[in-house]
Amino acid sequence: MVAALALPMPLVAAALLALAAAWLWDYAVVRHLWRPRAVAAAFRAQGIRGPAYRFLSGSNDDVRRMRAEADAAALDVRDHDYLRRVTPHLLAWKDQYGAPFLFWFGPQPRICLFDYESVRQVLWNKSGHFMKTDVHPTILAMLGKGLVLVEGTDWVRHRRVVNPAFAMDKLKMMTVTMISCTDRLIKECEELASNNKSGIVEVEFSKHFEELTAEVISRTAFGNSYKEGKEVLHTQKQLLGLALATLLNLKLPGFKYLPTKSNRLKWTLENKVKMTLMEIIQPRLALKGSGYGDDLLGLMLEACFTTEQGERRDELTLTMDEIIDECKTFFFAGHETTSHLLTWTMFLLSVHPEWQERLREEVLRECGKANPTADMLSKLKEMTMVLLETLRLYGPIMTMIRKPISDIRLGSLSIPKGTGIMIPIPILHRDKDVWGANANEFDPLRFANGITNAARTPQALLGFSIGPRSCIGQNFAMLEAKSVMAMILQKFSFTLSPKYVHAPTDLITLQPKFGLPIVLRPLDASC
Repeated sequence: MVAALALPMPLVAAALLALAAAWLWDYAVVRHLWRPRAVAAAFRAQGIRGPAYRFLSGSNDDVRRMRAEADAAALDVRDHDYLRRVTPHLLAWKDQYGAPFLFWFGPQPRICLFDYESVRQVLWNKSGHFMKTDVHPTILAMLGKGLVLVEGTDWVRHRRVVNPAFAMDKLKMMTVTMISCTDRLIKECEELASNNKSGIVEVEFSKHFEELTAEVISRTAFGNSYKEGKEVLHTQKQLLGLALATLLNLKLPGFKYLPTKSNRLKWTLENKVKMTLMEIIQPRLALKGSGYGDDLLGLMLEACFTTEQGERRDELTLTMDEIIDECKTFFFAGHETTSHLLTWTMFLLSVHPEWQERLREEVLRECGKANPTADMLSKLKEMTMVLLETLRLYGPIMTMIRKPISDIRLGSLSIPKGTGIMIPIPILHRDKDVWGANANEFDPLRFANGITNAARTPQALLGFSIGPRSCIGQNFAMLEAKSVMAMILQKFSFTLSPKYVHAPTDLITLQPKFGLPIVLRPLDASC
């Protein structure tokens, strides 16, 4: 019997060897040699060139090197053209190869677009021809496969559930929470100023805004469970740090399943986020029939149990894992984008005191010295213009990437299936043919007649994206930013600290590398 069982072993070994050879052929030869050469040749035939493909790493080593070289540069505070610091590789390749050009994220081809018409065709496509690209595993663990990342019928299902939570009438009710959280920051700054004989105090606002927006999203998303929400956010920030450390590293197949130190840490953090969110969500589900709360989670759960006709359903529209992913998505995105929007708005108003004064006059005219209401905030037209101009110059997201699900024609280009299409937002936002000769300058007046008429191309502002997949939380972010800036302007004038170093940096989102130290001066002498 033993001898009989041993006989097939050479056959088993041969079969395993054949499988290994087939895998090696597909992975090493097809994916990392033949396919990149075929794709490069197809684009070269269309006149599209770019940096040469390198086995396994693609263009990643060049990106890492050029970013490291550019990182030492500091800019003048009035120089808003930070592209040579943040995206030096894109500028260098555009100058060398023209636009568009082809480059490589590992073995994955990416074509970088620079014309708004092609970008519009990609982002406004409603037929499902363009999908989001595969996401780094750690970013997926941090952000969740929520509305931002799901596709097709899943996106439709998720959108129907999430959309009611971000209706403007619901958001207006959350203004009270935004104002209350901001009021605590204002009082803290007033106390710091009162303890200084000169009445003037220096405050590191990028950190304060991170803490403030964490408090706001925790309370508006999870109500009485806001402390657990802040714990989730802290864990997501740890996952973000882990993702930044490994983003350009070589990715071998199956590597994400190996128990390496970084993978074990990722699994631990991911599980912590999941378990904490489940502890928040499950007690809400037990409230079935008596309402789930008026925060973002409660509104989303209510929609989960409601049909499109407004009737009650017995089963959730989304699974528990999908609800958890949606919580991850709106929680992290809602905090990260608003925090940096506030930081860069504060920076720009410090550099341009004439606009700081204009906004203060508008706030005092519409709101007086009382805490603003949602209706008051809706009347702050110049504030809206400044926030939109901040999104144009210092938007939190540097690029958007899509890939066609089949071979497709985009303008005069034939793009093979699976090719990443990169949309470099800050470069497009500085296109002088679209935004005018002063595209690199801070000029909120360009938005005096709204977003549609701000540039020569309609809807050229990409800060919240455009088309059917535009950011569902943009009204939340704008309302929170208006609330915070209005209350600061009511109480303080401010300038940049001499310690500030203008060095924008891309850490998934655009941030000031050395923070934002601001000198505050209370407007009320009694402070």
